[in-house]
Amino acid sequence: MSRRVVVTGMGVVSPNGVGVPAFLKAIENGVSGVQFVPLYQELNFSCQVAGKPDFEWDNLKKYISEVTFHGLKGTNIGYGITAALDAWADAGFEYDTDEPRWDTGCIFGNSVADTEAMKNVIIRVDNKEARKLGSRVVEQAMNSGVTSYIAGRLGLGGMITTNSSACATGTQAILMGYEYIKHGSAKRMLVGSSEYVDPYVYGAFDSMRVLSRKFNDRPEEASRPMSATAGGFVPGSGAAALILEDLDYALERGATIYAEILGGSSNSGGQRGGGSMTAPNPAGVIKSIQDAIISSQIHPDEIDLISGHLTATMADRQEIQTWSTALKRNGKEFPLINSLKSMIGHCLSAAGSIESVAAILQIKHNFAHPNINLDDPNPGITDIIDLACIPNIKVNKDINILAKANFGFGDVNTCLIFSKYK
Repeated sequence: MSRRVVVTGMGVVSPNGVGVPAFLKAIENGVSGVQFVPLYQELNFSCQVAGKPDFEWDNLKKYISEVTFHGLKGTNIGYGITAALDAWADAGFEYDTDEPRWDTGCIFGNSVADTEAMKNVIIRVDNKEARKLGSRVVEQAMNSGVTSYIAGRLGLGGMITTNSSACATGTQAILMGYEYIKHGSAKRMLVGSSEYVDPYVYGAFDSMRVLSRKFNDRPEEASRPMSATAGGFVPGSGAAALILEDLDYALERGATIYAEILGGSSNSGGQRGGGSMTAPNPAGVIKSIQDAIISSQIHPDEIDLISGHLTATMADRQEIQTWSTALKRNGKEFPLINSLKSMIGHCLSAAGSIESVAAILQIKHNFAHPNINLDDPNPGITDIIDLACIPNIKVNKDINILAKANFGFGDVNTCLIFSKYK
């Protein structure tokens, strides 16, 4: 039996807003969460700005016990717990349970374990002090640490796993949760992803010379997707979580429904045909978008808004070209398109889940958020699509169907199709 899958709860820890109400206000008003980071200047990084959530560590005590809180050092775990438990409460569920919740699973992705936390391990081991590490290190060093903390706190008894597909991680986690419900393997899934870009991860990206470096004195202007002056992406940190449910299950309990997931697709371009470890094969991107549309049983002309990957690199023009080719729409016939990264930077593994929360809020509240810093649109892009398709101010408009895609290192592509629930 093929089931309909809906979104009934959301939580977000974003550089421009922690919690859904603050995040909604920020994206409606084009508020940037990118800031200058003095430490990056001290470390002599070329890029000295980042998207960082205004996150109060002690607030975690609202979600977890004092025993669990004590010894917790992993920032990405803290982000993930906050987003996941906010989503759970938003869906109308209690945190505590005496028995496992057999009907609910969790897929929560991330890229690397918190290397700042691991620094302590390395120093103590090198100093022959391994016995002083304590018993809480391994649970925070393992890639499944975030998922394990979330599932344990909520007593989730279905499939519990962690995915990792670079910048496609968040959208892929949502797609996997959707498919699990669609095929009848679960009634409810908690899905999402988190990322904490610590100085060590940041430094590795800085050495690749792919980051913005010309706006260190104007951090809010540094992330410039689709602009002629886009000079690289701005790393960001954060997390987001969604509660996905079988529609019948959600209706039975009178849940609030934010949106429906119509379908999606995930593939790889095989690092062939122009694709590589760091660049997507255009044929793979096009196939991912078209397969998502086919699985959703919609026509490309029905798409009102695209939430692009669009990182503010030279790849932006190629992405627009692939969307145009996949949809067979260009000029004024192209749908509206925006990039949340203009406000928060590129949150890597967390990008897909945070951007999906933004996508669903635009469907729910009927608007397209602005592309900020679009002062000088890339002429290579406006040769393909009309300038009016790239709003630099909020557009109030019914958004019935939205396409959301992310493309990651390793040539991994994922596209989701969200719609208004009807």
